[in-house]
Amino acid sequence: MKPLLKAILIILGVLLISLFIIRTNSSREIDDVTPGIPCEQEYLQKADVLWVIPYWDKIPISDNQTWCNEIINLNKTIGMHGISHQPFKEFNGNISQAQMNKAIEIFEKCFGYAPEMFKPPQLTITEKNLKLIKLYNLKYKGALNQAFHKVYHCNDTGILPNSFHDVF
Repeated sequence: MKPLLKAILIILGVLLISLFIIRTNSSREIDDVTPGIPCEQEYLQKADVLWVIPYWDKIPISDNQTWCNEIINLNKTIGMHGISHQPFKEFNGNISQAQMNKAIEIFEKCFGYAPEMFKPPQLTITEKNLKLIKLYNLKYKGALNQAFHKVYHCNDTGILPNSFHDVF
Protein backbone atom coordinates (compact mmCIF):
# COMPACT_ATOMS: atom_id res chain seq x y z
CA MET A 1 0.00 0.00 0.00
CA LYS A 2 1.28 3.43 -0.92
CA PRO A 3 2.28 5.64 2.05
CA LEU A 4 -0.12 8.46 1.06
CA LEU A 5 -3.09 6.11 0.78
CA LYS A 6 -2.17 4.49 4.08
CA ALA A 7 -1.97 7.92 5.78
CA ILE A 8 -5.35 8.93 4.35
CA LEU A 9 -6.96 5.68 5.57
CA ILE A 10 -5.48 6.14 9.05
CA ILE A 11 -6.74 9.73 9.22
CA LEU A 12 -10.21 8.67 8.07
CA GLY A 13 -10.24 5.89 10.66
CA VAL A 14 -9.24 8.27 13.45
CA LEU A 15 -11.93 10.77 12.34
CA LEU A 16 -14.62 8.07 12.31
CA ILE A 17 -13.62 6.79 15.74
CA SER A 18 -13.58 10.38 17.05
CA LEU A 19 -17.04 11.05 15.62
CA PHE A 20 -18.32 7.82 17.19
CA ILE A 21 -16.94 8.85 20.60
CA ILE A 22 -18.40 12.37 20.30
CA ARG A 23 -21.84 11.06 19.30
CA THR A 24 -21.78 8.46 22.09
CA ASN A 25 -21.11 11.12 24.72
CA SER A 26 -23.30 13.95 23.42
CA SER A 27 -26.97 14.53 24.13
CA ARG A 28 -29.57 12.69 22.07
CA GLU A 29 -32.24 14.54 20.14
CA ILE A 30 -35.49 13.75 18.38
CA ASP A 31 -36.91 15.70 15.43
CA ASP A 32 -40.49 16.18 14.24
CA VAL A 33 -42.22 16.10 17.62
CA THR A 34 -45.84 17.17 17.21
CA PRO A 35 -49.21 15.62 18.05
CA GLY A 36 -49.90 14.77 14.40
CA ILE A 37 -46.84 12.54 13.91
CA PRO A 38 -46.63 9.22 15.75
CA CYS A 39 -43.57 9.13 17.97
CA GLU A 40 -42.29 6.05 19.71
CA GLN A 41 -42.19 6.57 23.46
CA GLU A 42 -38.82 4.77 23.57
CA TYR A 43 -37.18 7.53 21.54
CA LEU A 44 -38.93 10.35 23.37
CA GLN A 45 -37.52 8.88 26.58
CA LYS A 46 -33.99 8.44 25.16
CA ALA A 47 -33.81 11.98 23.80
CA ASP A 48 -32.50 14.90 25.84
CA VAL A 49 -33.71 17.49 23.32
CA LEU A 50 -37.13 17.47 21.64
CA TRP A 51 -37.43 19.42 18.39
CA VAL A 52 -41.09 20.46 18.17
CA ILE A 53 -43.05 21.55 15.09
CA PRO A 54 -45.48 24.26 16.36
CA TYR A 55 -48.06 24.11 13.57
CA TRP A 56 -48.67 20.72 11.91
CA ASP A 57 -51.34 19.96 9.31
CA LYS A 58 -52.97 23.36 9.91
CA ILE A 59 -53.38 22.61 13.64
CA PRO A 60 -51.38 24.49 16.30
CA ILE A 61 -49.86 22.30 19.01
CA SER A 62 -51.34 24.68 21.59
CA ASP A 63 -54.81 23.35 20.66
CA ASN A 64 -53.85 20.07 22.36
CA GLN A 65 -53.01 21.03 25.94
CA THR A 66 -53.04 17.38 27.05
CA TRP A 67 -50.21 16.68 24.60
CA CYS A 68 -48.39 19.88 25.65
CA ASN A 69 -48.53 18.77 29.29
CA GLU A 70 -47.28 15.28 28.39
CA ILE A 71 -44.28 16.81 26.61
CA ILE A 72 -43.61 19.21 29.50
CA ASN A 73 -43.77 16.30 31.96
CA LEU A 74 -40.99 14.51 30.07
CA ASN A 75 -38.72 17.20 31.56
CA LYS A 76 -36.63 17.61 28.40
CA THR A 77 -35.09 20.57 26.61
CA ILE A 78 -37.51 21.69 23.91
CA GLY A 79 -36.55 23.58 20.75
CA MET A 80 -38.54 24.82 17.77
CA HIS A 81 -38.23 22.81 14.55
CA GLY A 82 -39.54 25.02 11.77
CA ILE A 83 -43.03 26.47 11.69
CA SER A 84 -45.15 23.83 9.98
CA HIS A 85 -42.41 21.67 8.42
CA GLN A 86 -44.31 22.16 5.16
CA PRO A 87 -43.50 22.67 2.37
CA PHE A 88 -40.41 20.49 2.15
CA LYS A 89 -37.40 22.63 3.13
CA GLU A 90 -39.72 25.44 4.26
CA PHE A 91 -36.84 27.70 5.40
CA ASN A 92 -35.44 27.77 1.86
CA GLY A 93 -38.52 29.85 0.99
CA ASN A 94 -39.75 33.22 2.18
CA ILE A 95 -40.59 33.21 5.87
CA SER A 96 -42.16 36.37 7.24
CA GLN A 97 -41.76 37.89 10.66
CA ALA A 98 -45.52 37.43 11.12
CA GLN A 99 -45.16 33.67 10.51
CA MET A 100 -42.33 33.47 13.05
CA ASN A 101 -44.32 35.50 15.57
CA LYS A 102 -47.28 33.15 15.20
CA ALA A 103 -45.12 30.00 15.54
CA ILE A 104 -43.38 31.36 18.65
CA GLU A 105 -46.76 32.35 20.11
CA ILE A 106 -48.08 28.79 19.53
CA PHE A 107 -44.95 27.30 21.11
CA GLU A 108 -45.28 29.64 24.09
CA LYS A 109 -49.00 28.85 24.58
CA CYS A 110 -48.15 25.16 24.63
CA PHE A 111 -45.08 25.16 26.87
CA GLY A 112 -45.37 28.38 28.87
CA TYR A 113 -42.17 29.93 27.51
CA ALA A 114 -40.73 31.06 24.19
CA PRO A 115 -38.27 28.78 22.40
CA GLU A 116 -34.57 29.42 22.90
CA MET A 117 -33.28 27.12 20.14
CA PHE A 118 -34.21 26.66 16.50
CA LYS A 119 -33.45 23.95 13.94
CA PRO A 120 -34.83 24.26 10.41
CA PRO A 121 -36.54 21.25 8.82
CA GLN A 122 -34.20 19.31 6.53
CA LEU A 123 -31.42 21.54 7.94
CA THR A 124 -31.81 24.01 5.09
CA ILE A 125 -32.13 27.75 5.52
CA THR A 126 -31.50 30.86 3.45
CA GLU A 127 -29.27 33.65 4.69
CA LYS A 128 -32.34 35.92 4.97
CA ASN A 129 -34.18 33.39 7.15
CA LEU A 130 -31.07 32.83 9.28
CA LYS A 131 -31.04 36.57 10.00
CA LEU A 132 -34.73 36.32 10.93
CA ILE A 133 -33.96 33.52 13.41
CA LYS A 134 -31.23 35.66 14.96
CA LEU A 135 -33.69 38.57 15.39
CA TYR A 136 -35.45 36.37 17.94
CA ASN A 137 -32.18 35.50 19.71
CA LEU A 138 -32.75 31.83 18.95
CA LYS A 139 -29.72 29.56 19.12
CA TYR A 140 -29.42 28.12 15.63
CA LYS A 141 -28.72 24.40 15.32
CA GLY A 142 -27.82 23.08 11.89
CA ALA A 143 -25.87 20.36 10.13
CA LEU A 144 -22.93 20.30 12.57
CA ASN A 145 -25.34 19.82 15.46
CA GLN A 146 -26.91 16.94 13.55
CA ALA A 147 -23.52 15.35 12.84
CA PHE A 148 -22.33 15.47 16.45
CA HIS A 149 -25.54 14.22 18.10
CA LYS A 150 -27.62 11.09 17.83
CA VAL A 151 -30.78 12.49 16.24
CA TYR A 152 -33.87 10.31 16.08
CA HIS A 153 -37.01 11.13 14.12
CA CYS A 154 -40.61 10.61 15.12
CA ASN A 155 -42.20 8.02 12.87
CA ASP A 156 -38.63 6.88 12.02
CA THR A 157 -38.54 9.12 8.92
CA GLY A 158 -34.91 10.25 8.97
CA ILE A 159 -32.34 9.50 6.28
CA LEU A 160 -30.95 6.81 8.58
CA PRO A 161 -33.25 4.69 10.75
CA ASN A 162 -33.50 5.35 14.47
CA SER A 163 -31.91 1.95 15.14
CA PHE A 164 -28.75 3.17 13.35
CA HIS A 165 -28.47 6.09 15.79
CA ASP A 166 -28.73 3.67 18.71
CA VAL A 167 -25.46 2.12 17.52
CA PHE A 168 -23.66 5.07 15.90
